[in-house]
Amino acid sequence: MSKYVLGIDQGTTGTKAIVFDRKANIICTAYSEFTQYFPKPGWVEHDAQEIYDVTMRVVKECLDKGGISPEEIDSIGITNQRETTVFWDKRTGKPVCPSIVWQDIRTAERCDELMAKDGPGIMERTGMIIVTNCAALKIEWVLKNLPEVKKGVDEGNVIYGTVDTWMVWKLSGGAAHVTDCSNVSCTLLMNIHTMDYDEGILNELDIPRSILPEIRASSEIFANTDPKEFFGVSVPIAGIAGDQSAAAFGQACVKPGMVKNTYGTGSFIILNTGTKPTGAGGGIFNIGLCGPKGEQQWGVEGMANVSGAAIQWLRDGLGIISEASECEKLANTVEDNGGVYFVPAFNGLGAPYSDPYARGTIIGITRGTEKAHICRAALECMAYQVAEAFRSMEEITGTKITALRADGGGSKSDFLCQFQADILGVPVDRPVITETTCLGAAYLAGLATGFFASVDEVSENWQVEKHFEPRLNEAQREELMDGWKRAVERAGNWIKK
Repeated sequence: MSKYVLGIDQGTTGTKAIVFDRKANIICTAYSEFTQYFPKPGWVEHDAQEIYDVTMRVVKECLDKGGISPEEIDSIGITNQRETTVFWDKRTGKPVCPSIVWQDIRTAERCDELMAKDGPGIMERTGMIIVTNCAALKIEWVLKNLPEVKKGVDEGNVIYGTVDTWMVWKLSGGAAHVTDCSNVSCTLLMNIHTMDYDEGILNELDIPRSILPEIRASSEIFANTDPKEFFGVSVPIAGIAGDQSAAAFGQACVKPGMVKNTYGTGSFIILNTGTKPTGAGGGIFNIGLCGPKGEQQWGVEGMANVSGAAIQWLRDGLGIISEASECEKLANTVEDNGGVYFVPAFNGLGAPYSDPYARGTIIGITRGTEKAHICRAALECMAYQVAEAFRSMEEITGTKITALRADGGGSKSDFLCQFQADILGVPVDRPVITETTCLGAAYLAGLATGFFASVDEVSENWQVEKHFEPRLNEAQREELMDGWKRAVERAGNWIKK
């Protein structure tokens, strides 16, 4: 009898595998980073074959750690970094060019052109804002600039997908070329009214429909694993979701008005808006949320391109800390930020600024500034960006946000969770399981196969590990936010002449 569900979280800087039991307890886990490529300023690339190879190594390590045989796995749920583009030859199963990562900003000027030409119309049809993250513009760039890929597409040999599509295709031995609404809804490719690819976008960007994956629900059996790919057994691949929609589901944000934020490489804030999409604007966009067996919910999302990556930069770039946890220890040694603000616009600024031309700035430095102030400012900047997105969400939807559920690696920091509550003025709850992205994918898979009974069971399993109440008054909150906004103004539009 199958005892477990496997969740695979293929993220921007690494891949994690987690095995869950029927009570959603973590049985075993494994993780590995993979290579990041920065061939030009503002360009970010991955090797899709390396991603797949690392994923399979991590899955094997996870199963070995738990003493679990592949035959004991009921189903597999996959969640992934969104909008990163993969092109591969369907005959060989090999990528034909580097994958352009969602953080990459090489399409910034094209975004400006498209916005000037038909920005409001495109946003109304797709529910998306036109930003460099969008996979649609990356597809256009590849087809215009890489003739060998265009030739393969024209000959019918090369196909496209986001990372979820690539992973399912590989695991199934090429049996399924699919994606789900939560992934495709943020690519600029889908019409939110028809739930199909938008012909206007396909024509404008000259993207052939034939290379695109079939759009399916997030929770259903897409295919079975090819035994040659998955340790000699055939297991249902039954859950697909973009990482942030998966995290919202893992956080049991299944009712309108519920909000989560994931502190990962970036920060991603989602507010559940119910069964219908709302308007986009102010850096906030519509996103497909997950439901079992074809049920569709919607949300609005704001994002910060750089969140936890700022801490990685302090470690790997500046070398002022040796490990991420040291950042919080140093931040707690000073009473405040000493007037220092850190705007982590390494690749521009996400919602609500949507400024790909901004660049990283540390401002307010004096002779008395210590590395502890820099560390504190790096943690605080994560909360400021979330607060800005929340205010835009409230304006667009008319929803008053009353609480936040936090997850992701950054949520393990008590300092960050407390400061987030302070700057938002609402409570922040950290769940027992902070690996909610992987958990959400596992829930979707298990719901499709009957391993989990219902969404009610998902909600019942969610538990608070620590609750953070705001401690600042409104005047203190506004003073800090004013300093942040002035810092953002100085970072903005830096490289656009």
